[in-house]
Amino acid sequence: MRRQQYTNTILMVEPVNFNYNPQTAVNNYFQNQVDDAAEKIQQEALEEFRTMVSTLRSKGINVLTIKDTLTPHTPDSIFPNNWISFHEDGTVVMYPMYAENRRLERREEDVLEFLEEKGFNIIDVLDFSSAEEDEIFLEGTGSIILDRVNDLAYAAISQRTDEDLFIEFCEELEYTPVIFTANQTVNGERLPIYHTNVMMCIADKYAIICLNTIDDKKERKNVVENLKDYGKEIIAITEEQIHKFAGNMLQVGGMGQSYLVMSQTAYDSLTSEQIEAIEKYNPILPVKIDMIEKLGGGSARCMMAEVFLPKI
Repeated sequence: MRRQQYTNTILMVEPVNFNYNPQTAVNNYFQNQVDDAAEKIQQEALEEFRTMVSTLRSKGINVLTIKDTLTPHTPDSIFPNNWISFHEDGTVVMYPMYAENRRLERREEDVLEFLEEKGFNIIDVLDFSSAEEDEIFLEGTGSIILDRVNDLAYAAISQRTDEDLFIEFCEELEYTPVIFTANQTVNGERLPIYHTNVMMCIADKYAIICLNTIDDKKERKNVVENLKDYGKEIIAITEEQIHKFAGNMLQVGGMGQSYLVMSQTAYDSLTSEQIEAIEKYNPILPVKIDMIEKLGGGSARCMMAEVFLPKI
């Protein structure tokens, strides 16, 4: 079965108590605290979330939403792509999470029931979450960037992306692994980027990537060769741009065409040449999610769990 690179259906989780998460901030250098009251933070995040959903739906994107629950408190529930993914053969994959309070986001039973009620066929659940007991983590499509059509999986190894478990994922789902390390400069020191989807996005005909984060020349060459060999135009971004979430983008299907969804912050960081290169292939769909980005340290791509499941 030939996989599709993008889907028309995405799952999003509406926040009920969004806030800064100190457990993830230890190695997510994109997070920032604010002095606003918790109620104000939640209200702004909710407004940003609902506006984003409305914007996506206006372009014919099928957005399925479920609400977070007040208890247990899961401040990052707005980023479901880290704990679950849905595949064309009917497989659902559950992932081990680095932060203990993020493990509470896994709502296998009600989420799968919700999707089945929407007419999707779930055949198998592949659950890697027990790896948490050994402090081994692989955070979904935050850790793994899939070139679905060409059966390639890219991963930047970090505390949240274990190499052996990534290889096991590739064996189970029949992907060829492309492994590297990506670093960013933090207070003058080169430190691993916590998620691959911060510095890389793969679409059907192009890839957006910060090659400068891959310090090892052989690893960088290997990534470039794989992208080029499989027909992707490389659109390079800078490390400064990834701090504006320019790597955290997702191609999705709308009415008769695809869109590249990104935050307004990411869009504003792009040069006219980069925008032109992307728009050769599909329109850009920017969404304003300033509060979510600032406190959560994640952006538009993290908020969308792609649903590739077959229909019943």
